[in-house]
Amino acid sequence: MDLMKAFTEKQMKAEAPVANVGDTVRVHVHIKEGNRERIQVFEGTVIAKKHGGIEESITVRRISYGVGVEKVFPLHAPSVEKIELVRKGKVRRAKLYYLRDRVGKAAKVKERI
Repeated sequence: MDLMKAFTEKQMKAEAPVANVGDTVRVHVHIKEGNRERIQVFEGTVIAKKHGGIEESITVRRISYGVGVEKVFPLHAPSVEKIELVRKGKVRRAKLYYLRDRVGKAAKVKERI
């Protein structure tokens, strides 16, 4: 068990990115296309946080051209360069799956000041 713990600690990022449920974040991800590499930005609302430690991941949702798009990002993955906090959200749930059924202003999350 100590071997596994030592291995995972080595792979974890020094400072875990702070992204709570309800926050609007901008995730910078390395995308490899053939022999070229670029950084793609995905901005949306964090609707779920799962697991902990090395396996911790967040689900980010946004509306793109009228279609809801969700992506799951492992926080400690080397492909995730950084996570920027755009605005903090005020929510009373651990999972915001109910936002999937809502459109327009009904899908907004209040801002925490």
